[in-house]
This record gives sequence, structure tokens and C-alpha cells, in this order.
Amino acid sequence: MTSADSAGILAGKVVAITGGARGIGRATAAAFLRAGAAVALGDIDTELVAETAAELGSKTTAELGADPNARVLGLPLNVTDKAAFTEFLDTVERELGPLDILINNAGIMPTGLFVDEDEAMTDRIIDINLRGVILGSRLATRRFLPRRRGQVINIASLAGTQGLPGLATYCATKHAVVGFSSALHQEMRAHGVRISVVLPGIVRTELSAGARLPGWVEPLTTVAPDQVAAAVVRTALGDKLLVTVPRTLAAVLRSAQLLPYRAQLAVAKFTGAATAFVDADPAAREIYHRRLREQ
Repeated sequence: MTSADSAGILAGKVVAITGGARGIGRATAAAFLRAGAAVALGDIDTELVAETAAELGSKTTAELGADPNARVLGLPLNVTDKAAFTEFLDTVERELGPLDILINNAGIMPTGLFVDEDEAMTDRIIDINLRGVILGSRLATRRFLPRRRGQVINIASLAGTQGLPGLATYCATKHAVVGFSSALHQEMRAHGVRISVVLPGIVRTELSAGARLPGWVEPLTTVAPDQVAAAVVRTALGDKLLVTVPRTLAAVLRSAQLLPYRAQLAVAKFTGAATAFVDADPAAREIYHRRLREQ
């Protein structure tokens, strides 16, 4: 399907994106705007999300390739707070119209050995990465069911299919998001509501800064936010449950899961997956961890 086809199908759709101030969220907003959708960004960083929306909104039609009627909002959102999430979606529908697509993108990825992880951080990872997805999905599907239409796209990770040392709690949440999305997909499909989950590899954003992989592995597993955004837009055009980015990862994952466990460990060691986050660059990780502590 061409970009022109995407624009035709998605023109006028109302899309809400959590964690929309930066990274995948920002790139996804730009991609939907190019397709002619109206977009609302929600983020706990209230100043940055307002700036991001203003920057995207100020781009000319020629620069962004967007429909001239496309609109973008930047709104405060704490995905762990039911009242705040409800107000976010109420504002989206009041300002832009009935919601068509909710993208549960907000997430955090602190790294380090599990035994060193503070219990408060464990709770925070679970609250944002899992409970936030469940809460958003509940609030959205309750709006969608009476209309017999709508879609929830949950952003998971390659870490939702295997365990990566240095990311134990993060992996737990992403595994849960994949299982949750699969179950909800089966529950909702007969009611006209679509559920999908996108699994990117290592995305070149602040979340993964400092990860150390062999040079030959990076092109196979590492993607830019724009690539993930393009996959999310493609996902919004269909009813596919599981989408990997890049697409070649799907075959790699299936092959790896057929191996005996010892062989899987050997592959993880050979590719650097076993140490990518355990031995991550501490200076790069500290920049991200500092921002988490300040929020």
C-alpha cells in the first residue's frame, strides 16, 4: 500500500498517542499527520509535549506532507492515573472528535541488574509499562464498543519475546503486554474493535542509549523511530495482531524459539544480546536515568 493510499484511509481519523513528547511517540505523530489524521499527544512532560505539538503543528503542509486540515494537540497525561487518562481522552474527543485509534506508547526502560533495582523503580516500571497499557485499553475499548469500531495499538518490544539481562522488570512488562494484547484481540474482534501490538527491536532513542552490540548485529536489530512510526501506521490500516520492526525480526525470533534453551543462550552471547544492557555505557545510561529521577 502506498503512502497516498494511507493518507486516503486515515484522513480525518482521530489518533491519541501516549508518551508523545519524544522518540517513537513524536515520530508516530508526524507519520499520522502526514496521512491526514488529527493527532493528540499525551505526556507527563507537560512543557515538552506542548512544544512538540506546536512544532509539528507549525510545519507547513509542504514540509510535512500533511493534509491542511490535520490538527495536533499536546496535552498533559499521567498514564497511571485513571482520572488523568479519562480527562485526556475526554479532551481529545471534545477538541478533535470521536477517537478512532489509541496508541499506548508511554514506557520507561531503566537498566541494571535486578538485585540492584530499587523496589520503587520496579513498581514504577510496572505501573507505566503495563498498568498504563491496561488502563488505556480499558478506557478506549469502552468508548469503542458502542460504536463497533476503533483500534488500540500497544507498543511492546523485542524484549516482550525473550529475556534480556539488565532488563528483567522491563522484559516482564513487555511479555505481559504481548499476552494481554493477544487475549484482548480475541475478545474484541467480534465487536468491530481491533487490537494490535508492535514489537520494535532496539530503537535509537534515549531509552536505549549506551547499549553495546557488535557492529554486525546493529543493522539486524536496531531501528530508527521513523521506522517504528511507519510500522504503526501500517498496523492502523489492517487487523494484524503482532507486528515486528524490522519485519525480518519475525523470522529470526521464530527460529530462535525453536532452538533448545542452551542453544538460545549461546546465540544471545554470540549476538551480544546477553550483555548489551548489562555492560551498557554508564555515562549514556546515567543521562536517561537522571531524567527518570527528575520526573
